[in-house]
Amino acid sequence: HMAAFEGCNLKATAKNLVFADGNPQAAVMLVGEAPGRDEDIEGLPFVGRSGRLLDRMLAAIGLDRNSAYIANVIPWRPPGNRTPTPHETEICRPFIERQIELINPKVLINLGGPSAKTLLNTSEGILRLRGNWRVHTTASGIAIPAMPTLHPAYLL
Repeated sequence: HMAAFEGCNLKATAKNLVFADGNPQAAVMLVGEAPGRDEDIEGLPFVGRSGRLLDRMLAAIGLDRNSAYIANVIPWRPPGNRTPTPHETEICRPFIERQIELINPKVLINLGGPSAKTLLNTSEGILRLRGNWRVHTTASGIAIPAMPTLHPAYLL
């Protein structure tokens, strides 16, 4: 039902809805901020340079795209890769919240500050948050352990 959603202005300027990639049965779910140019073209999250780095990060902990599930808080690329506005983030938040609930991962990994701030309801910066377990609470009250970490693009 997300593809039919007309309530977010970003849809008008994006080429594709970038929904998710990976295995919906996975125990680990990773959530970034928003698609970039490569993601918008391919319709998949984390392709291009940051995607290749993410694949290496996953491999380092014994995972790959078949054993993890990858999504973004915002499913449409903001024009010129600008940062999504707080309003755009709030409009899209229910979708990622529902996605997390449906996937019901054992562990949530927040890739970057915007994902962590949005899904962990905190104003702390990613350099302070990273490497410390937090909790994401779903709408139905399920507590999912969450690990904030740096976005791969930050490391490039």
